[in-house]
Amino acid sequence: MPKIIAVVLTYNRQELLKRCLQAVYSQTLRCDEVFVIDNASTDSTQDMLSSLHYPNLKVHVLSNNLGAAGGFNTGFRLAYQSGADFVWMMDDDVIPESTALEQLLDAKELLSKQSIEYSYLLSTAFTESGLITNTPEVSKQKNSIGYQSWPLLAEHGIITVRRGTFVSILVPRYTLETFGVPITDMFIWGEDAEYTLRITHSTPGFLVGKSRVQHVRQNGGSISILSEDNPARIKYYKHFIRNNIYMARKYRSTSRLISVIFKNFSLVFKLLSSKQYRKAKVVMQGIISCIHFTPKVEAASSPIDESIVSVRSSQAMHAKSDATLNVEKKKLKADLWDSELAQQQ
Repeated sequence: MPKIIAVVLTYNRQELLKRCLQAVYSQTLRCDEVFVIDNASTDSTQDMLSSLHYPNLKVHVLSNNLGAAGGFNTGFRLAYQSGADFVWMMDDDVIPESTALEQLLDAKELLSKQSIEYSYLLSTAFTESGLITNTPEVSKQKNSIGYQSWPLLAEHGIITVRRGTFVSILVPRYTLETFGVPITDMFIWGEDAEYTLRITHSTPGFLVGKSRVQHVRQNGGSISILSEDNPARIKYYKHFIRNNIYMARKYRSTSRLISVIFKNFSLVFKLLSSKQYRKAKVVMQGIISCIHFTPKVEAASSPIDESIVSVRSSQAMHAKSDATLNVEKKKLKADLWDSELAQQQ
């Protein structure tokens, strides 16, 4: 049996993380291990994790927030270097249905039987209200007579795709060996699109219709600086703009690149005309920062800096909790003893 490691990236969303882990551990086919990558949370995430008693749970805590890109990069490398044959990657706001993993593996078996190569398998994502979200880009690869081949396995609910997200993606070991891991320098918004575009250069991915997950908090729609109403998030659109231009430059045609750049300059003027000066500045910063943006792709086998990541198993967390409890008990006994002595005196 292949070794499957689920990886969940989290940051300051302990309640969502708890729901996600409950869903992962409720699968009809269990993972061999589950890794939580804590992107330097500042809430009570670690206390919550210490209260859980799931088997083969390992918590990897980053010393600094490396963004989604750095977190996914670390998660893939840790799982690969732990011997995973498949890495099941997701964010903490993804709630898989109980058969989500089984359906992905069933699709894998079907593809193997038909000798069809694949770079990744993707679950179908829905919002809490049942709307489709995180729709992947259908592959335009053609067969030997010049027709797009994406309907090949449609009767099985499996569609050939190119660009996708990390909302429940199953990546085989050979893909990680061949193409490396997501780019840390992208930081946020676009690292999953870049990675799936990279790994489908010669071999497509597949969307599995029967593998279903709920992507919580997605009713607001796709990312857009025009509709963004959270002041704390506006600065991150610099990465979004830069990353999109970088991907167009690397994976799309010249005409598409020109179109993306023109669209972003038009966005600047639109924001200026509506007196949204801060947003216009951020978009312009994103355009400029792409000029010299040539990020490095790391191998899945590249060593992980131990000063950045610390590892705690579920057993170790419980042992630590028990030790803390024992210290507290001893302190309580000492306080009671001192109180009795004081009363006697």
